[in-house]
Amino acid sequence: MELAELVARRPFPAAGLLLGLTRRCPLSCAHCSTGSDLFTREEPDAGHLERFVGSFTTENRPDVVMLTGGEPLLRPALAERLSTLAQGAGSRTALLSGMFFARSGGGRGGGVRGGRSGGVRGGRSGRRGALPPAVLRAIRSVDHFSASLDVHHEREVSRADVFRALHLVREEGVAVSLHLTGTGGSDPYLADLTRAVEKEFGGRVPCLVNEVRPFGRAASWARAARTGPDPEAASPCSMAAWPVVAFDGRVLACCNQDAVDRRPAPAHLDLGHIAEDDWATVRRRALESPVLRMLRTVGPAHLAARFGSGPRPGSYCDGCRALGGDAAVAAGAQAVAGGAAGELLDLTAAMRGSREGAQGVVRRHGCAAYAPLVVAGGPALPEAGERDIR
Repeated sequence: MELAELVARRPFPAAGLLLGLTRRCPLSCAHCSTGSDLFTREEPDAGHLERFVGSFTTENRPDVVMLTGGEPLLRPALAERLSTLAQGAGSRTALLSGMFFARSGGGRGGGVRGGRSGGVRGGRSGRRGALPPAVLRAIRSVDHFSASLDVHHEREVSRADVFRALHLVREEGVAVSLHLTGTGGSDPYLADLTRAVEKEFGGRVPCLVNEVRPFGRAASWARAARTGPDPEAASPCSMAAWPVVAFDGRVLACCNQDAVDRRPAPAHLDLGHIAEDDWATVRRRALESPVLRMLRTVGPAHLAARFGSGPRPGSYCDGCRALGGDAAVAAGAQAVAGGAAGELLDLTAAMRGSREGAQGVVRRHGCAAYAPLVVAGGPALPEAGERDIR
């Protein structure tokens, strides 16, 4: 599975599932949206995760399961089991890693030992460049492997080590990509890094390029990506499409980090818990909720402006969370998006969101200047001075 295939499915409700295997991570990146470190024990119960993924059927399962964290490869045996279970029902799997295991000289903080579901030791692992056996088995089990790389990660794991590890993964026949972050289209670091990726891999490794958002450790210093939309204008939210399993096992309808972390979760974003609910139940709630349909079709600002009875918070995401206790919004959403009409609205919004493929998704939600890189072997980027700088 190539990166463009994965990203192109993003606008379609319940086409994917994001599984947070652990909040733990041996790296201490300054922009970490989850605020992860090696000492927190916040992670879903392995048995609950396996039961939930085991509830997939060939007739009712997500197209894509994304294993993430924290650092999911701190639980490599669990990642391998979940991937195998998901694939058995017909889902394809992807894993995103911070690449702690690739450090050739031990890196900052030296070796680390993983958790109870198959620990691994970071740093050197036998011959130079070899991947730890448990990590390699987990990577072999997935359909796509993504590595995070940016100025903050490079302080923890060198660019050369990440590239070396990706070559080894590609030799195993696993499709790979890079998830890069920077400050925007004019960021000189991103220009240098993407040139290095092109030189190293000759356009054969696609990149998903995002801008650092003010969440987690970056909340105090990163700028907001955009100003709030005109309340009267529709601004659909594709981020309410794929359910997310949070670190406490609760399933949320949104991947915004504040929505994932805050408790209690707003009622309209709460899809259940993996200890109690199966995939069919979660999927039905995600697809049939009139409020979620409206969020995916017109967005929270428009929904609040049209039906809301209370004050409107300033930010797009704060406005969405505030909808949870507004009975007028629930009633208005039911009137417009209930039943077959709402199902058609939802599908129409997803089709519109996917019209330009993976590049269109990145232009709307990532770093627009680098959207062509999401396709392996895609068109060459314009020179830095010609890029769309936002």
